[in-house]
Amino acid sequence: MRILDSSAFIHEYHTDDETASIPLVKEELTGEHAFRFDAHEGAGMYVHIPGQGTVDKVLRAAGETGDRETLSETDARLIAAAFELDAILVTDDYAMQNVAERLNVEVEVIAQDGIAEQRNWKFQCQGCGREFDENKDRCPICGMGLSRKNPA
Repeated sequence: MRILDSSAFIHEYHTDDETASIPLVKEELTGEHAFRFDAHEGAGMYVHIPGQGTVDKVLRAAGETGDRETLSETDARLIAAAFELDAILVTDDYAMQNVAERLNVEVEVIAQDGIAEQRNWKFQCQGCGREFDENKDRCPICGMGLSRKNPA
């Protein structure tokens, strides 16, 4: 089974496997892309609503990788749906791919290259340069804002 992100409908993704998505994806789509969602649903695509416990697990994993602030509610629920249904997540979103990999959810990309490695982002103070494992509103040392930094 494949769980379809908005990009699957935008890029006219096709598969012979069973498909599923979530209601929030339909809300993101407009025009012909929304019609594609309806067509897939009419052809048997399963619309799944993941449990809140699984969504919370995804958000914890996103906190561990440093992607929590980047994921939308739709993103987190798509990953949760793929986790619950033991399905392949179809997306071009790098943050979703990173969190999915942390949860051992297989990912298929559509129009972009997938991630080369799973990352645990660091956060660096824009003032004093100190690095932190978790994102905070402000640096606890000097009070400046933090930015996400590639850990490599």
